Amino acid sequence: MPVPRDSRAIGVFDSGLGGLTAVRELCRALPGESIVYFGDTARLPYGTKSRDTVTRFSLEIATFLVRRNIKCLLVACNTASSYALESLERRLEVPVVGVIEPAARAAVAQSLHGRIGVLGTPATVASRAYPDAIAKLAPGASVISSACPLFVPLIEEGWIDHPVLREIATEYLIEVRAARLESLILGCTHYPLIAPLLHDLLGEGVQLVDSGAEAARATALLLRERGQLAAGPARHQFFLSDERIHFQRIAESFLGHELPAITVVDQTDLPWFERPMAIRESGA
Repeated sequence: MPVPRDSRAIGVFDSGLGGLTAVRELCRALPGESIVYFGDTARLPYGTKSRDTVTRFSLEIATFLVRRNIKCLLVACNTASSYALESLERRLEVPVVGVIEPAARAAVAQSLHGRIGVLGTPATVASRAYPDAIAKLAPGASVISSACPLFVPLIEEGWIDHPVLREIATEYLIEVRAARLESLILGCTHYPLIAPLLHDLLGEGVQLVDSGAEAARATALLLRERGQLAAGPARHQFFLSDERIHFQRIAESFLGHELPAITVVDQTDLPWFERPMAIRESGA
């Protein structure tokens, strides 16, 4: 194994608190690594926005994080990974890891007969990023996708245990539950926060694939292969584009420890004339 030699932080971003699922796994896999997290809470949800808009937001945030001297970027947002990953890879000098391919690989590995489901935002489902990725890995697989637009706002509001969420989840999962799935990709990094509810509704026979956790493991492997592990101690920073009432409480409950001071910045703290223009080269 290469000798640890790069103390720069790992950059992680999401539209809100969902990306903390990836942060939690990074902390488990690489406890000596520092993390700079950006949650775009002022502009969530991403899942109902256009490709151009999501790409522009992603480039703004990536620019903000790169200015903080990160050594790699984990895009802990399925919509951004579906729409903006290629643009980020072209524009940035640091390596970029998305959530789609790692989660697709994990789902294929856990599905002997290729019966795979995907829960995602409307944008992620419409992009067909997961079926396309799965088809490359397992051409005979059967993939059923369900868009769940209300999950993210309800999770961000802290309604994780609310009866309304159970009613909505029951409705969203009607087709998925009838498909005799072997694995189900949680195609939004917010969704692991309601994994107990999903387990309860789906039963033990369906393996849930946490896209953020799989991407975190892929990031850990990448840094090991590149010889860019840090020796510690870890120093984490958390940035939001808007103050959210429930963010700190939910985040600390999920991560299992107190957060450092959270800094609120104004739309990534970049003047409008320095913000990247929306690009159409990604296929829009």
